[in-house]
Amino acid sequence: MPEGPELHLASLFVNRVCNGVVFTGAVEKSEVSKSPDVPFTCDAYRVSATSRGKEVRLTLTPIKTNSDDKPPKRAGAKAEQNQEPMDVVIRFGMSGFFRFTPENELPKHAHLRFYTCEEPRRVLSFVDTRRFGSWQPNGTWQPDRGPCIMFEYESFRENVLSNLADKAFDRPICEVMLNQKYFSGIGNYLRAEILYRLNIPPFTKARNVLEALKSQKEDDEKTAVKGELEARSGKKGVTDSAPDLQTDGDPDLLSLCHTVPLEVVKMGGKGYDPEKADYSAFKAWLQCYYVDGMQSIRDHNGRTMWFTGDPGPLAPKVTKSPKAKKRLKKEDHDYTDTKKGAKKKHTETSTKESKVSKAANGTKTPTVQKRVSRRRSITKAPKSTQEEQVNHSKENAKPKGRRKSSTSVAQSQASRAKRTRGSKSTPEEPSTPQINNTGMRRRKSSSATEPQRRGCRATRGSVRQST
Repeated sequence: MPEGPELHLASLFVNRVCNGVVFTGAVEKSEVSKSPDVPFTCDAYRVSATSRGKEVRLTLTPIKTNSDDKPPKRAGAKAEQNQEPMDVVIRFGMSGFFRFTPENELPKHAHLRFYTCEEPRRVLSFVDTRRFGSWQPNGTWQPDRGPCIMFEYESFRENVLSNLADKAFDRPICEVMLNQKYFSGIGNYLRAEILYRLNIPPFTKARNVLEALKSQKEDDEKTAVKGELEARSGKKGVTDSAPDLQTDGDPDLLSLCHTVPLEVVKMGGKGYDPEKADYSAFKAWLQCYYVDGMQSIRDHNGRTMWFTGDPGPLAPKVTKSPKAKKRLKKEDHDYTDTKKGAKKKHTETSTKESKVSKAANGTKTPTVQKRVSRRRSITKAPKSTQEEQVNHSKENAKPKGRRKSSTSVAQSQASRAKRTRGSKSTPEEPSTPQINNTGMRRRKSSSATEPQRRGCRATRGSVRQST
């Protein structure tokens, strides 16, 4: 996320590329942006920029031109012209920056565009890939933001030390440093670098860290007379707008909040410049933020804090590094998507192989062999044979109740034969069930007894007629 130094570098970039360039027409906004339209239209105007904390203010200043030198009007331009300057305050969000390109090379995510009056035209555009940035036409600096850490250092220091009774300072110092009401311009990497240089545990109570600086404030008040004498002698002191490093005395937390951002600004284009995207000098400058060997945990706001040593008494309970957590989550995700599926596939393959090997070695259980052979015989045999085999399988199924012995089965069949009217048992009718070639018991077909039953019916009918 761009912080105070990056926004100041962005303002310097706008002033450099727009120096002597005349813009014309209306300010255009992309269709997907949710920020308001900029109602500014002028035949000729200039653009300049200033920064304060995490805000950049673009000033659109109309210029007077002769009637012969007026640039041609663009199609669809508004007839009403702005005669007064307009300030557009821009906040960069997570990924905002400025680009100055030819019109045919307009960036993809250019959400606010200012066109020049030259041919071929060029465009100053505010690019924001994630669209977290915003702008406000006719805007001013937000009142809830404190003095700038770089260019309003004395006011910044006074604002912090005079409001230590605020409940905001009950929180850890690393979280208070992101509060733009008191630390306007400080962001994630700046707080890590400042606390690392002073060896302050990031999750120490902010009031405990800053109360020690009150005594230093009293000493500064005692030396006010000395400063007046130096001013009378013609020596120039440090003003709020001067970007000079404060090197007098031992550095403390508030002084490093002023000097460390200015170190990034002094790197210029070799530092955090989105136009060149060369971060080698900036990465070499970092001592703690995203440096190998450092620890990192998420604060209570979900922001990653980089540090070394003891985190402090107010550290969150979950002290696991977010970087390690992300890597672990990725490994778990890969495990569930690939390794688990591979394991399942391996299990199915091994089960099939074990079945094939058992079949080859003849190690299958008898029950399984019977079922397999029975299914194969039913599918391959003719339809009539299939029906007989199905009947055999039903007859041989285990009854739900108590199983009868073979002797009781034979006796029941014999008693059935005796109860048949008009029928006589013959030696040809066996009293015991037959056994087929497969060793399975089956009942005798009823085709042999059908003629006898028909005869019995006929005899009964004849007897009735004779009677």
